[in-house]
Amino acid sequence: MVARVAGVFDEKLTEAIANSKLLVVGAGGIGCEILKNLVLTGFPYIEIIDLDTIDVSNLNRQFLFHKEHVGKSKAQVAKDSALSFNPNVTIVAHHDSVISNDYGVKYFKQFNIVMNALDNRVARNHVNRLCLAADVPLIETGTAGYAGQVELIKKGLTQCYECQPKAPQKSFPGCTIRNTPSEPIHCIVWAKHLFNQLFGEEDPDQDVSPDTADPEAAGDAGQSALSNESTTAGNVERKSTRAWAAETNYEPEKLFTKLFGDDIRYLLSMENLWKKRRPPTPLSWENLPGKDAPKIQHSGLPDQRVWTVYECAQVFAASCKALQTDLKSRPGDDHLVWDKDEKSAMDFVTACANIRAHIFNIPLKSRFEIKSMAGNIIPAIATANAIVAGLAVLRAQSILKGEIESCTSVYLRPKVNHRGQLFVPEKTLTPPNPKCYVCPPKPEVALACNLKKLTLKDLDTAFKEGLNMQAPDASVEGKGLVILSSEPGETEHNNDKTLEQIGLNDGCALLVDDFLQNYEVRVRLQQEDEENSWRLVTDTDEPMPAPKAAENSANGSNGAKDPAPGPSRSRQDSDSDMEIIEEDDDEPTMKPPKRRRVEMSDEVVEIC
Repeated sequence: MVARVAGVFDEKLTEAIANSKLLVVGAGGIGCEILKNLVLTGFPYIEIIDLDTIDVSNLNRQFLFHKEHVGKSKAQVAKDSALSFNPNVTIVAHHDSVISNDYGVKYFKQFNIVMNALDNRVARNHVNRLCLAADVPLIETGTAGYAGQVELIKKGLTQCYECQPKAPQKSFPGCTIRNTPSEPIHCIVWAKHLFNQLFGEEDPDQDVSPDTADPEAAGDAGQSALSNESTTAGNVERKSTRAWAAETNYEPEKLFTKLFGDDIRYLLSMENLWKKRRPPTPLSWENLPGKDAPKIQHSGLPDQRVWTVYECAQVFAASCKALQTDLKSRPGDDHLVWDKDEKSAMDFVTACANIRAHIFNIPLKSRFEIKSMAGNIIPAIATANAIVAGLAVLRAQSILKGEIESCTSVYLRPKVNHRGQLFVPEKTLTPPNPKCYVCPPKPEVALACNLKKLTLKDLDTAFKEGLNMQAPDASVEGKGLVILSSEPGETEHNNDKTLEQIGLNDGCALLVDDFLQNYEVRVRLQQEDEENSWRLVTDTDEPMPAPKAAENSANGSNGAKDPAPGPSRSRQDSDSDMEIIEEDDDEPTMKPPKRRRVEMSDEVVEIC
């Protein structure tokens, strides 16, 4: 295409493009735009990875997808649509998770550039680490409403994705919220959308669940919808959730049965979604977990106790009636506005979020935690996606020309700044953070904990949630003793033993590695008698923020027991600023040979 037109690019760039191989991770809003730009530019070989299928909510901003594509693989449809622009390009589509064993360092090394179009922090961390290990330039992209950013990540030259602590993620794709939640915040956003659908200002983009009129997936579930005629504008008509609820007089049992029973069974019929994810479990109003469980005393404040699913259902029923009464008392077409300080509204969101979390095997949260986590979802804007994708491809061209020093971060502002700029570039490349726990040659971090209380299972949680690892293996430095293995069955018999009981003491150093990410970090254990959980420490004078509340690791737990050790923040805010100690003069420490894990649970939700 453009690269083949004489005079558009100089000879050096034309040749570099012709010999390049690019990887695009994510085929959603930004990914579609990037793929379109690449094929029209004339990049000859592109691979694209995306796990998800196309949802009806994607159609308004992901222009490579149309109504007839709903339920199909995003990667495959994006490939087919892009080839219609330029059939001379070779595109390899992978309907898979980038965290799969199939995409390791060797796979990444074959590409000249990797372009990230993800909205999931777990997957972004993973790609960041693999690009560092493979020493391949990574172009990281992202948007939030009308704002956006393009950033180059290059080993030893720039900061990596994990060099700086991240604020909690507040922008989530609609299909993740509606179909494949994987974190508590996804369920909280869904519950807030449900509040608006039933009692607040209705927004079609916030529809919370599939129904028989929506073409949500391939297979039997979507066939009737796909056969329906669309409107003259080409849109799919939906039945209002509020209209249906009003017909039932907001009967709690009927609402519960539809939202947490029928709709979940409908999602299960979308078979492509569950090939590599743990499927949800529908609930029945008559047979709820925790109904006959004895009430256990809780030492904390009432709002800090996690309700059982049965208690959530009772609160759901009571809050539905209270909110319905409030809505009826208002004049005309007036509606309620969600307020975290309004009891019935907060009760409703807490109950709905936790019921949905139980269904999708996600840890439940207390009312206090949900109140603190509840935030506004930021809409995806098609024009912002297009602008950021264009900037990303320009950066790719500069990299191929060897002008990597010019590839500074660029920020798209929602409105022009005081200098009249809509695009604000950094003046220079941002160097690596010396305290980063990922990109230095020998990263190290301290883990403050009570060795007499912290169990091996809690240590595994600390590595996964604090260090963002997928499959951690840990051995004692200098001894070669394996204390934690990602190989099923090797160390699980020690899960309930404390670190002291397995022979670890204050100052002990662990070599922790993740073969999926080709990542290793040295972890120093730091004994603190008063510490009831764990925290990562940058240095002895400036510890990481201590936990506010423990993460309940048991799906569906009623939370009545004393909190288990866990991170201070919700999982989506687990990026941490940790201490790195350079030890260039030390000899490398021998460690046991790395084992590959045969099976893995792949529940990462990628771009939608």
